[in-house]
Amino acid sequence: MVELLTDDAWFTMPPATLEFQGRAAIAGFLRDIQGWRGARRYRLVPVRANGQPAFGCYLSAASGSGASGHGVLVLTLEGDRISALTRFPDNANLARFGLPLVLAG
Repeated sequence: MVELLTDDAWFTMPPATLEFQGRAAIAGFLRDIQGWRGARRYRLVPVRANGQPAFGCYLSAASGSGASGHGVLVLTLEGDRISALTRFPDNANLARFGLPLVLAG
């Protein structure tokens, strides 16, 4: 995915002050979060947010049965590349997109 980012892309998570700019910084962050996630994997459900591509994020259960809501990720595009990733961690946002809090199996 890092190849899809513009050189100066941003990754933010409002309201947290967490910010990463540039391919290397974003790739490092994504690599680092693998440690706490363990064997659990993200499942993404496509939606649109203000005309932009977005995804409901879900983190699979350790048992592999189902996945719990983990916020919404909105992409900002610049041509055919991603110039910003904005992750909204509040699960209340899922309902705004008609998404459930939990995905089955």
